[in-house]
Amino acid sequence: MKYPDTEEFLRGLGKQIRVIRKKKGFSQRELGLRAELEKSEIQRLERGTNPTFKTMLKIANALDVDLSELVVFS
Repeated sequence: MKYPDTEEFLRGLGKQIRVIRKKKGFSQRELGLRAELEKSEIQRLERGTNPTFKTMLKIANALDVDLSELVVFS
């Protein structure tokens, strides 16, 4: 299996977070509150910054999805 380069992966991850957030009907602010993160952190993640594993778990829990749903995308 060939993995995308880091920047491409992080952009995809950010897009996936945004897609799931919008499907759930959450604003960036609401997701931040649910995940105990600042809205600005959600904005940075959706733009493709590199999150910590702890942040990824918070986002997955706040969105009520398996962690794999955040990282498996096309």
